[in-house]
Parts: sequence; C-alpha cells; structure tokens
Amino acid sequence: QLQLVESGGGLVQPGGSLTLSCAASGITLEYYATSWFRQAPGKGREGVSCISDNGSTLYTNSVKGRFTISRDNAKNTVYLHMNSLKPEDTANYSCAAGGPCGPRGIYDVWGQGTQVTVST
Repeated sequence: QLQLVESGGGLVQPGGSLTLSCAASGITLEYYATSWFRQAPGKGREGVSCISDNGSTLYTNSVKGRFTISRDNAKNTVYLHMNSLKPEDTANYSCAAGGPCGPRGIYDVWGQGTQVTVST
C-alpha cells in the first residue's frame, strides 16, 4: 500500500523552528521527486519546496533562506526544516511524491497533512 505520513506539525511562536517529516511506505522516495505543499484557510494550495530524485531542490520565494528540504534514503523519509517561522507560514502542510519538481509536476501519492500554526 502506497502511503505517505507527515508528522512534526504544531504550534510555534514567531521566529521559532519546526521540522516536518514525510515517511513513506510502499514507495521508495529516492526514485521520485517529493514536494511539500501548504494550504492556509481560505487560500489555494501552494508549493513550498521540492527535492528531486537526484537531490536537487526548489523553494518558493517566500521560504528561501528559512526552509530546507532534505531526504534520508535509509529511512525513506523527506524532511522540511523550517526556521524563522512567520505567522504567514500558518497552514496545513502536505507532502506528495511524483514529479518532476516545478509547476509541471504530477503527484500521485499524498499524505494526510500536518498543521503548522505560528502564533503568540
């Protein structure tokens, strides 16, 4: 069974950090691109970051320099390390596998999402 499971979300103060995890089963992430998406209430889904099968990475402009995507092939898990969090980062974050990275990516396997709330 193909499955992605996100974890690591929560409530954090502005300026704080969180690391999200996307653990896969039934699919080997190193052979695919894996992207993180987010959706805030009342807004459309936004691509946040992507790591390709060869390890190259992409970030949306609003998170460049603050977020880092990485992959642990041994654990079949992709991470999103988020630093200097802002209230506008508040959203439900989901990971998805497919590819390629970029606007033409097609993602067939999705996780259920994890909530990130940045607030005092």
